[in-house]
Amino acid sequence: MTENDPGKIDKIVSLCKRRGFVFPGSEIYGGMANSYDLGPLGTELFHNIGKLWWKKFVTEREDMLGVRGAVIMNPKVWEASGHVTGFSDPLIECKLCHQRFRADHEDEMKVHENSHPDREVSWTAPKNFNLLFKTFVGTVEDEKSVAYLRGETAATMFTDFSLFLDSTRKKLPFGIAQIGKAFRNEITPGNFLFRTREFTIAELEYFVRPGDDDDSFDMWLEFMNLFTTRDLGLNKERLRHYEHPKEQLAHYSKQTIDIEYNFPWGWGEVFGLANRTDFDLKNHERMSGANLKYRDSETGEEFWPYAIEPTVGLERLMLTVLLDAYRQYEGGRSGEDGSGIETVLHIAPHLAPVAAAVLPLSKKAELTEPARMLAKDLRKCFNVEYDETQSIGKRYRRQDEIGTPYCVTYDFESPKDLQVTVRDRDSMKQERIALTSVATYLRDKLIPME
Repeated sequence: MTENDPGKIDKIVSLCKRRGFVFPGSEIYGGMANSYDLGPLGTELFHNIGKLWWKKFVTEREDMLGVRGAVIMNPKVWEASGHVTGFSDPLIECKLCHQRFRADHEDEMKVHENSHPDREVSWTAPKNFNLLFKTFVGTVEDEKSVAYLRGETAATMFTDFSLFLDSTRKKLPFGIAQIGKAFRNEITPGNFLFRTREFTIAELEYFVRPGDDDDSFDMWLEFMNLFTTRDLGLNKERLRHYEHPKEQLAHYSKQTIDIEYNFPWGWGEVFGLANRTDFDLKNHERMSGANLKYRDSETGEEFWPYAIEPTVGLERLMLTVLLDAYRQYEGGRSGEDGSGIETVLHIAPHLAPVAAAVLPLSKKAELTEPARMLAKDLRKCFNVEYDETQSIGKRYRRQDEIGTPYCVTYDFESPKDLQVTVRDRDSMKQERIALTSVATYLRDKLIPME
């Protein structure tokens, strides 16, 4: 079994395209660098991850609220947040080929230098490059009509802060959460879904009284640790914390810690946790003139709360789940169909894009018709596939490759004893259960661990 290797990302890319997880964007026109579409299986996996995040971070907590903000906001929002002047990367350019790289990505620069062994690579001085995508609102493209695609989703939580207070009467501490699209004009996107220009962020702003921010920061860090290992099922041996040095903190941050994963190319951020202090509320109040302070109903004290921000990119998280789940077994895992290399995605069952597959043992109508009916009934609760082609061993392998946790086989005994055989993807153990119990069996198995 091979858990990881330098070529693992290429195998994931191939699997994702072949089995319908991720497709290259606009491929019929030659594609576009780092533009991807989610296929049928990728869409299901992406939604399952997003729904789990929302369940754990929002609906199961009494101190959280949800919002769905606009992608295009008044451009003054981004001036107040510091993104127009401070949201930039230091870029350098190779004088040989004029390709640009981020000056702080030394590994990528070394790879580029090694790609020119016969010539010495020299670089230009670093220049700042703003990451916001600029657009125009209206019919005339001039400075008065300039707007931006949002570079983060957090701005809505700050600009609407007083509206949340007025409409919900929440008291500190409480949070506002959002899942939505964000756009960054990355100069060196790469590593498949890891860094793209268009992506989906799941994040929240948790507002606390100044002085309570350090304890809240620690609380959310532990909460995120549990989510990555217990809820997502990621291997804790491949995770670590990275605390940003003070000189490298974002312009709004007092403290930032990343939860990193050991990708095939090295360690990289999956989750981020930042203490944004009162930077955003204070600056939006200064810029807009609106009152964005919190008023304590008991003491009458008014102040700007501090904001603790847990955030994660869902496409990147989906890639992490796929990489962590990917296994190859030389010679197969059993005698089911037994030679060559067998690929299995050991995705946590409650995240799997297909919850179960219904497989009649043969194509005879006496098996296919009731098996189809079983699949139809199960689809009322789960995403279920039906497959009757090729041998049962090959069908098992197909489901293993896309991460389906349970296969339900309707065989020649099923019409007589009204039972089916359920095969577990990970253990490959099989058990016989009543037809009437299949939905309950799957429901119990697909509940996330507490």
